[in-house]
Amino acid sequence: MTTSDTPQTVVARSRSDRGNVVAMDSAYHVAPHNRDRDVCVNASYCGVLPARFLAEHRPRGAIGMDCGVGPEGSAIAGLWFLEALSIPAAVADVMSAHLGDGIHLYRHGVISYANQPARDRGVECGMTVADAAERLLEHDAPTHRAAADITNRTIMYSDGDRHVIATDSIAFALPEDRDRNVLVTAGHTGRSAVPYLLQAQPHGFICSDGGRGMDDSGIVGLVMVETHGLAGATVDARYARMGSGMSHYHDGVISAANVHAIARGVRVGMPCSEAARILLLNS
Repeated sequence: MTTSDTPQTVVARSRSDRGNVVAMDSAYHVAPHNRDRDVCVNASYCGVLPARFLAEHRPRGAIGMDCGVGPEGSAIAGLWFLEALSIPAAVADVMSAHLGDGIHLYRHGVISYANQPARDRGVECGMTVADAAERLLEHDAPTHRAAADITNRTIMYSDGDRHVIATDSIAFALPEDRDRNVLVTAGHTGRSAVPYLLQAQPHGFICSDGGRGMDDSGIVGLVMVETHGLAGATVDARYARMGSGMSHYHDGVISAANVHAIARGVRVGMPCSEAARILLLNS
């Protein structure tokens, strides 16, 4: 069924009258009646410009296409534009469905990226667009989370009651990390990170080098915490996504380490996952 006032096709209806999944060929076809109700499956790229059109009418959720991601992630940058507005959104692999054909995207698309509000509702990479749209339509986020709330704190490796934990910020350290856990976090290791590192006092840490920066300002914290006995390293910001502890753990490559981390066996060029286990297992 195509709606009367805009080129939208209802492809699925809520079981509990929450709204519909509507397919459209372009993000520009989102309309006022979609507000807070419908999941808009649109066969556009998900850059900032299409996201602005989507955000104007604030649908319940949105699914677009990744268009090869592009330089600086330009084709999917709208995911985080929408995340900042608490609008769940995802994109499908452009090789899985036809660009410009919303119905084909709904029937054949496979999710390649999702923002945090979408993941909170159960959307995962590799899921079909139809399944992802159903999740966005039928599920709400567990609770509203403030920016400072701890998110994505995931145990990646354990040795008894001690763990390697991936989290998005050193500010998300907990008291139980002190002298016990290795934290793989996703901020830079400049001077502003030092108070958080000293407060957390983890058994070890791995953060980002922030692109190193002028005068190595992105890694100066490694040296600043040495006098406090903290073992730490950084990963190369060119390979792991800042803001994502999981990306640091899986994609990170060690770019620098302080004397305590080197003494435990950490080396430049080592995968982050390997370095994190070495930090945990050695004193």
